Parts: sequence; C-alpha cells; structure tokens
Amino acid sequence: MKKSRFTETQIIKVLSGQEHGKAVAEICREHGISQPTFYNWKAKYGGMRVNQLKKMKEMESELAEFKRMYADLAFENNALKNLIEKKALRPAEKREAVGYLAKEEGLSIRRACVAVSLSL
Repeated sequence: MKKSRFTETQIIKVLSGQEHGKAVAEICREHGISQPTFYNWKAKYGGMRVNQLKKMKEMESELAEFKRMYADLAFENNALKNLIEKKALRPAEKREAVGYLAKEEGLSIRRACVAVSLSL
C-alpha cells in the first residue's frame, strides 16, 4: 500500500479547514491533494479530533496485542490437547511429553516443561 505524504494528525487539520467554512476545492488546491482523496479522508477521519485519533491508535495496538496473546494461548491449548491423548506420569514419560511438545507442536522447551507440569 502506498504511504501517504501526510500524517494522520495533518489529515485531521486539513479536514478541519472545511469545518471552518473553506471550500473543498480551495483546501485541495492549498494542500496539493485531489478531491476524491479529501473525501476518502473525510470518510475515514471525519469528525475526529487529534486526541481521539491517539486514543484510537492506542486501542488498535492494544487489540493487536490481545490478538497475539490469544493466538499464543490457542496454540498452547491445542498442543496441550494433543498431549492429553498421550498423558504421561513417570519422569521418563514427562521428558518424552516435553520432547513431543517441543518437536511436534513447536513450543519452546521451557514452555513445554511448564505446560507438562501444569497438565499432569
């Protein structure tokens, strides 16, 4: 995707020009943008203030972090479900289970050890 010449803060300032009564054509000419670009920005950022934009960005980054956390937990949960089918009790079997989680399921050895100790 093409990177914009304008930051999101600058875009909001450009859009605020229309709220102050300037014509769209004049705003576009001043900033060197096309009218379709202006209206695309307005659809995306219309009515937003800079502080709202910052809050939205924070929420998006937090959501991305939660998605990563969920993916990690879902991966580990799937690995544990596969391990339950091979439930081990003796130390040798625990080592085997850790090896299975590390090799077959892709968990780190440390994480596999924790998972085995918690599941058994």
